[in-house]
Amino acid sequence: MTEAHELSAVEAARRIKAGDLTAEALMRSCLDRVVARDDAVQAWAHLDPDQAIASAKAADVAGNPGLLAGVPVGVKDIIDTADMPTRHGSTIYGLNRPNADAAIVRRTRDQGGVVMGKTVTTEFAWRNPGPTRNPHNPEHTPGGSSSGSAAGVADRQFPLAFGTQTAGSVIRPAAFCGAVGFKPSVGTYERAGVKELSSYLDTVGTFARSVGDVAFFHAALGQAPTPDLEAFGDKPPRFGLMVPFRIEAGAAALSAFEAACRQAEAGGAAVVDIPSSTGFEALADLQTVVMAGDSGRALAWEYDHHPERLIRFYRDSIATGRAISDAALLAVKSEANQGRATQAALFESVDAILTLSAPGEAPSGLAFTGDPLFNRVWTLLGWPCVTVPCGHGPNGLPLGIQIVGPVGADARTLAAAAWLERVLA
Repeated sequence: MTEAHELSAVEAARRIKAGDLTAEALMRSCLDRVVARDDAVQAWAHLDPDQAIASAKAADVAGNPGLLAGVPVGVKDIIDTADMPTRHGSTIYGLNRPNADAAIVRRTRDQGGVVMGKTVTTEFAWRNPGPTRNPHNPEHTPGGSSSGSAAGVADRQFPLAFGTQTAGSVIRPAAFCGAVGFKPSVGTYERAGVKELSSYLDTVGTFARSVGDVAFFHAALGQAPTPDLEAFGDKPPRFGLMVPFRIEAGAAALSAFEAACRQAEAGGAAVVDIPSSTGFEALADLQTVVMAGDSGRALAWEYDHHPERLIRFYRDSIATGRAISDAALLAVKSEANQGRATQAALFESVDAILTLSAPGEAPSGLAFTGDPLFNRVWTLLGWPCVTVPCGHGPNGLPLGIQIVGPVGADARTLAAAAWLERVLA
């Protein structure tokens, strides 16, 4: 018999609406899973079981309104919650208790979602990792910066979660943990109440265990109909295969990618090669400069007031970013804007691009959350990205394949990802 914590978000909400399950029972099942697995995974920055149960009971009393209907949601600990601390993974904010929910948390609650707790983030959603471990092997990283959200969803401790991406912080950890990660078009979800790292790049994203659940969550957050995951009907998508930085990819990742592309073609999809170029790959350098300049400004207060609490990487990186003049940073962003406009031509003959989610499976050790190289350009361009599980690496850890669509075409990109998910199942 399937335990409640194993249910998809869609199925859990359906059963709650039908009266076959309560939000309280679902929450208790998720908490039982946490008790069984927390020592191994350590996904939580803050979790008060009594508060979580009380919130679920309140949802039941209210009749579980909204699309989310009592489904538990994990919230990355750089996103404000009025009833829980928000520490940004930093000792600087050890006592921080926001006065209001972030806009996306408020929307989640308005749609009936029950905020279960705060998930571990790397410090400031950047480099310094927290304690979270990969649920498939605790000796390996879960990825970052959305470590706890990716690991907790994959481990079936909660069905839905928030993350953020400035370089690769949704797609990479989702791939490492075997979850589905969705980074929508830049600006899709409100960022009010989300700790800023880069005003140009920061994008709120989500985690689930299927594309269907991600699409369901997307509908709840966006006040739009649930994306039609059968949008391609009898005509499968046309995919462009493009792997920038191929030389940096591991053999296992490339082998799994190529096998997935063959499966897509066998399933009826048109598959065409799109060669990368040094010009396209150079966009990653723009992302690096924008992130440095913006983070130097976003973390200026922490640098000025608590430098002793910052690791050397942050002190050096913030200083470097602050040394970039406003005019120089604006010029780089203008160049990035030009790239966003010109590179859209890649989609003139394809519905979506297939590429790598990461260079390989999750690296061993917890000090390094993995290289975001295979995410940087797509994040800079602001395009919607989805990663779905795609085989396993030599250590038995998950691999992912990334589906990228044109800006604004989030629903169609999700439909392409759902089509591929079905073919790969």
